[in-house]
Amino acid sequence: MGFIAATISLLMAFAVSATPIPLYDIYRRADGLTYSDLSLTAVVYFVGAITALLIFGRISDHLGRKPVTFLVFGLEAVACILLLDVDSALPLVIGRLLLGLACGLASSAIASYVVDSAPSSPHWLPAVVVANSPMTGLTLGAIASGALVEYGPYPRVLCYLVVLAGIVVSALLVTLSKGTVTRTPGLLASLRPKFSLPQADRRLYPVAACTFVATWALGGFFQAYGPSIAADQLGTQDTLTAALVFSSYLLPCVIGGPLAGRFSPATAQRLGMVVFTLAVGGVLVALKMSAVGVFLLTSAIAGAAQGTVVTGSIRSLLADVSPQKRAGVLSLIYATSYTGAAVPSFIAGQLSHFMGLFQIAVCYGFLAILACIIILLFARNPQVSNIQAITCA
Repeated sequence: MGFIAATISLLMAFAVSATPIPLYDIYRRADGLTYSDLSLTAVVYFVGAITALLIFGRISDHLGRKPVTFLVFGLEAVACILLLDVDSALPLVIGRLLLGLACGLASSAIASYVVDSAPSSPHWLPAVVVANSPMTGLTLGAIASGALVEYGPYPRVLCYLVVLAGIVVSALLVTLSKGTVTRTPGLLASLRPKFSLPQADRRLYPVAACTFVATWALGGFFQAYGPSIAADQLGTQDTLTAALVFSSYLLPCVIGGPLAGRFSPATAQRLGMVVFTLAVGGVLVALKMSAVGVFLLTSAIAGAAQGTVVTGSIRSLLADVSPQKRAGVLSLIYATSYTGAAVPSFIAGQLSHFMGLFQIAVCYGFLAILACIIILLFARNPQVSNIQAITCA
């Protein structure tokens, strides 16, 4: 019960954060938001997540996983209430900031809750859930929101009411589940920014970081500009299509994640990055040709490759890490990932003043090529007794 509740909660946390995204082009056309404003919403979201990981990434080790999970739901509920009335960039930016804080907490506390309560078999299950829940949750949230906006009544309100109901259901499931960490002293000390990387072979981290940065950066691009890509590059203003454009990169990660369990971490990293880079090239070709079908296909291949490479990287960093140290390691992993998305999103926002979406997308292609070269040269397996996956508590 605990594993199921934790997994649903992790998915829900990210699903809520994706709810505003299909509405972006509506906000842009109806309320005068600019590409720079949309880029700013992505930046503050990632900054909120990084801040949560830096300061609050270890509080669940002291307060327990369940209380911090409830805090995540509280932040998201407040954000949804703010987003019920968007008439300018300000409420959208504030709402996205709160959602970023919530997802940063979820990336540490709820992800640790998943790992703590996971069954011992199959061995790769917790790594797959932790690696792919953010992308899967974002996908589910975006598609559900896009459908409600396109076909339901009250298009700027109903989607937020639905996810508020989902938050309540998830909170009830967590209430009925058993906690995995008891309260311990040291809460104030845990607020000092500190990441854990306890395993001896720390040369694994820079390589893994390259995979997190390259793949999450492209996710940030889709998050900020997915609806605009659909409208301006692919010629459709349908919000469900916009959600599918955004989701075409995110959802297939659930396919690539389990595939990583068939390979060693280093092989998963190398194979995943090569396929990812080639697929990004296909995305650029599709954008240039305004070919919707090719775009969705190549985006899906890139997303599946992301699932493989990120799962491989997480397995390498969490091999033989004890339960007491997992939250710190996961905080480091997600802080790196969010930073890798935030910095390119900020740069893209500045470039949008004098470059089009296609030219900005090309820059992400160069980032993928650079990361691929580094992975091919330096990826290696952890030198520990168990490199299969996370050892469950």
